[in-house]
Amino acid sequence: MVPAFAVFKREIASYFATPLAYVFLVIFLVLATSLTFYMGNFFERGQADLQAIFNFLPWLYLFLVPALSMRLWADERKSGTIELLLTLPLAVGHAVVGKFLASWAFCAVGLLLAFPLVIAVSVLGTPDYGVIAASAIGALLMSGAFLAIGSAMSALTRNQVIAFVLTATVCFLVTASGTSLVTSAFANWAPTALVEFVSGFSALTHFANLQRGIIDARDVLYFGSLIVGFLTITALIVDLKKAE
Repeated sequence: MVPAFAVFKREIASYFATPLAYVFLVIFLVLATSLTFYMGNFFERGQADLQAIFNFLPWLYLFLVPALSMRLWADERKSGTIELLLTLPLAVGHAVVGKFLASWAFCAVGLLLAFPLVIAVSVLGTPDYGVIAASAIGALLMSGAFLAIGSAMSALTRNQVIAFVLTATVCFLVTASGTSLVTSAFANWAPTALVEFVSGFSALTHFANLQRGIIDARDVLYFGSLIVGFLTITALIVDLKKAE
């Protein structure tokens, strides 16, 4: 995995070489704070927890993650640097994994920078740190799944706007399938097994399980499967485009 690590270092350095990274982090932290203490009615509820931010996080990711992932491959193809990258002595899979890990690490930095929120609720009360830790792990896994989807969508086109729209659409479908609106619509005509399948396919359902403070292997496997599956699709697309 040494070649993948080389790609990782190249990509993570490119994030912080432009103002985009800092703008992304500032927007994320401002929104996280606002959603926790204002829109989440933190003081009105009288509970010292971070439930509000984790409830909003899947929907926040629908905009922030596509904005982060849209450049992964589309920018390489548009600028022509993808040809240079793929002529280096590394497999397509190494390039895909390296790029993905760099974007995932960047998301992890954003989550770590939100740690002062944990300190704030600790000062104001006695939160359940186990629930917060499980929710943070769930948030990291979900961001990885969305980034893997974004990687595949970015590999399909050289236009970053199209990559953004495709990623947001697919992530929305993966998320919304677990909402009560969708499940109730299916429940009106579909058998129970199909309703449970649609709900079980949703990232929202598996993330909600982790929000309760229970790290279930099935939920981890779900997000892991999405990551591996879409990274495999990315590698296939990039390899196919290389042959064109």
